[in-house]
Amino acid sequence: MQEKFNPINEKIIDSHLHIEGWEHEGKSFIEGFDDYIASMNINKINIASLPSGKRNVSNNIMIAFYKLVNENAFAHGGLVYPEYPIPEKLPEGMDFVTQYKELMEIGFDGMKMLEGKPNLHKLIGRDLNNKYFDEFYTELEKDKTHLLFHVNDPDEFWDETKVCQEHKDRGWFYGDGTYTSYEGIYEQIDEIMEKHPTLCVNFAHFYFKSKRPQDLEKMFEKYPNMGVDITPGGEMYLSFDDNYDYYRSFFIKYSERIQLGTDSTFPDGGEACKWLLDRVYRYIATDDSFKGFNNRIHKGFNLPKEAKENIIYKNFERTVGTEPKKINKEALKRYIEKYKHLMSDDENAKIQQLCEKYL
Repeated sequence: MQEKFNPINEKIIDSHLHIEGWEHEGKSFIEGFDDYIASMNINKINIASLPSGKRNVSNNIMIAFYKLVNENAFAHGGLVYPEYPIPEKLPEGMDFVTQYKELMEIGFDGMKMLEGKPNLHKLIGRDLNNKYFDEFYTELEKDKTHLLFHVNDPDEFWDETKVCQEHKDRGWFYGDGTYTSYEGIYEQIDEIMEKHPTLCVNFAHFYFKSKRPQDLEKMFEKYPNMGVDITPGGEMYLSFDDNYDYYRSFFIKYSERIQLGTDSTFPDGGEACKWLLDRVYRYIATDDSFKGFNNRIHKGFNLPKEAKENIIYKNFERTVGTEPKKINKEALKRYIEKYKHLMSDDENAKIQQLCEKYL
């Protein structure tokens, strides 16, 4: 890693971070994010909530508290599910439009969906273009609210001969016939985008299209507010390497559709978070040769100044805002009270401590 990241104090926004734990080695999640920002000398971050799957509503609440503490933090909230699969009728007051409006009232800056990841998609038991979500997409489109959307995974995760054991162990093999196919998930998104063509959406991880960038080019031409981020998966950077000249031109041509992010997570990241930001930034902004993903030696694109600045901060500001929204403390209190029954006693106790300190 470079001796000092961002020594010229360049404006950078890490648009894609997560939180999964309260503390690590005596350091709270608040201290963890503070350390990341300070050690990497970056301006702002966006923490994307993941309350679905193995997590719960506390993820939204923790992120709201960090946003309350750090005025330079953006946040994207997530939908909460009372049970899996989604019941035929959601509990009163938990429909997705109501949840969205609650989060916006609290002061979230956008919405995050992991629901397109195949294992969570299977758990939810509803297609992404299902009626349960349609009014939610309609509200987002009407309000021009930014959606950070994880859709699919690398295509090799459906092929038992190609998916590695580490990914199998994490539950990321989808070829046993019980998951929606790689193409089937994209077909659901195609229908959503046809119905909501001005939706302000960024598809995470290059939409897992690094092997088929022509698909992205067609979507960019068709949907004015659709973009991607370049959070690793390292597999996309291997594709960038293998088609270096094409992709450098692609990044220049579509620089207004691409956002920088790392997908780093507290507390799992540690030094890995800093390593990721260093590599992603150097790929965009420098002509360095450096060891990166799969121990490959990458060569940076060294993009022109305008293209680089679009990707490292301007596109996020265009789609989300130049300054994070302020937290509405009373709305946060109401949210905590409403959803406390979905959290454990231990989590409720931790949240009460935060309330006493910050609210």
